[in-house]
Amino acid sequence: MTGTVHARDDRRLGRFALRAVDPDGDAALLHRWVTHPAAAFWLMGDADVAAVVAEYRRIAAHPHHDACLGLWRGVPAFLAERYDPAHVELVGAYGHRPGDVGMHFLCAPTDNPVHGFSRAVLTTVLDWLFADPSVRRVVVEPDVRNTAVHALNAAVGFTVLGPVALPTKTALLSTCTRERFRAATEGALR
Repeated sequence: MTGTVHARDDRRLGRFALRAVDPDGDAALLHRWVTHPAAAFWLMGDADVAAVVAEYRRIAAHPHHDACLGLWRGVPAFLAERYDPAHVELVGAYGHRPGDVGMHFLCAPTDNPVHGFSRAVLTTVLDWLFADPSVRRVVVEPDVRNTAVHALNAAVGFTVLGPVALPTKTALLSTCTRERFRAATEGALR
């Protein structure tokens, strides 16, 4: 198992960290997460464990896509994916710029929600992406119906560009620059 690829200490919620997904070792956990009704926008609700293994093996082997398991206080609690939108997901669907990186994130379903947790996860994921100096802008394409994530995106500095038709959904294309992210999360990153 690979080690931590990024970590961040949240002043209120503690330690968040990311490590590469182990497609085989993490399959049962990821299957529970991506098939949960709360993860409907992840579009894997009908997947079996074998399909989850196959998907994360495909991502691990892809030269322009990778996935990380997120830990909160050492316990698996979220999933993050990073991709190059010139080669994955948004190919030809928007005006790609040098330094763009695509992102997906999923918080694990829970019966005991923690106030501010999703925002802390998103802040951690963006902090990871912007730690790479070549990244100039993060691009996301959540389903237009996913109003909860639109609000989170706005809170950390995303600007809505507008709807875009993708093969599996109509997405609300949004971008976030390093400067807008830092301005929106200044207190959380200190």
